[in-house]
Amino acid sequence: MEKQKQFRITEEQRKKLRKTVRKHGKHFKKASKKKKGLNIALVLILLLLAGVFLWLHNRRNEPELEVNSDLSVHYIDVGQGDCELLVSGGKTMLIDCGESQYAGKVTDYLRELGVKRLDYVVATHPHSDHMGGMASVMKQFDIGEVIMPPLPDEDVPTTNFFENFLSVCEDKGLELTEAKVGDELEIGDARAKVVAPNSAKYEDLNNYSVVLLVTHGSKKFIFDGDAEKISEKEMISGGLLSQADVYKVGHHGSNSSSCAAYMKEIQPKIAVISCGAGNPYGHPKDGAIKRMSPYTEEIYRTDLCGTINIVSDGKELTVRTERN
Repeated sequence: MEKQKQFRITEEQRKKLRKTVRKHGKHFKKASKKKKGLNIALVLILLLLAGVFLWLHNRRNEPELEVNSDLSVHYIDVGQGDCELLVSGGKTMLIDCGESQYAGKVTDYLRELGVKRLDYVVATHPHSDHMGGMASVMKQFDIGEVIMPPLPDEDVPTTNFFENFLSVCEDKGLELTEAKVGDELEIGDARAKVVAPNSAKYEDLNNYSVVLLVTHGSKKFIFDGDAEKISEKEMISGGLLSQADVYKVGHHGSNSSSCAAYMKEIQPKIAVISCGAGNPYGHPKDGAIKRMSPYTEEIYRTDLCGTINIVSDGKELTVRTERN
């Protein structure tokens, strides 16, 4: 049998082969890097799509503001401060918001209810326990109208919280509306009437407080801010008041408010006091409680009850509290 010839390559052919292998090896490495780059891009696209899906899912599961003919009033616990939210027919009004440290709590509470727009924001007067966190809260929502008491130039504060509030109003293109006695605002099926302040100049900033008398069916609510005896007596003499089923007690239950004549005029069936636990002012004062007691034994306090929710169907009231 003929012996097979062994396959041999010359040194020149060997060099060419090595060159070819090196060339293709580089190509394979480049292709591998390109594939790795494509994988990273694919992962990023998938993450982006997952994020969009999650956002859409959360959006679908966001709470929606309940729309019905009831008036729901939330006396939000903001410690030694004031904050009330009124909701009716899908419309909203925020009255004050407490100190800046409570802005997050107020924002979260509103979002849990499904609030996306505040049709009215009422800053009763420029004290930090009533509007210290207003700038932060307003940033988070669409805002309709901002209402404040008219203040003489010398009484306009220069505090940081008030400057921040004005800056947010400017950024959102909002003009301040001066509260005028007799003005009426519609909140769904409820109507809010401005009944104070009644003078152009006060010694105490508390008496500039915007006071609202809110009517829903046969039920009436009054929100006093920090209005004191001077403002209370002006409302009486002006014939602006009527019996109120629910009284948001003036000035956190201070002795400077809730005078006997005022209590006789509004004769509240329910009183709500917004005050902080162990506050250094001793609010509510025993004297204020005693002046209310001839008219009601239903006195709710945010320091004891937490947030308080009172719902009116126009005929009856239902009270719910965060804590018993």
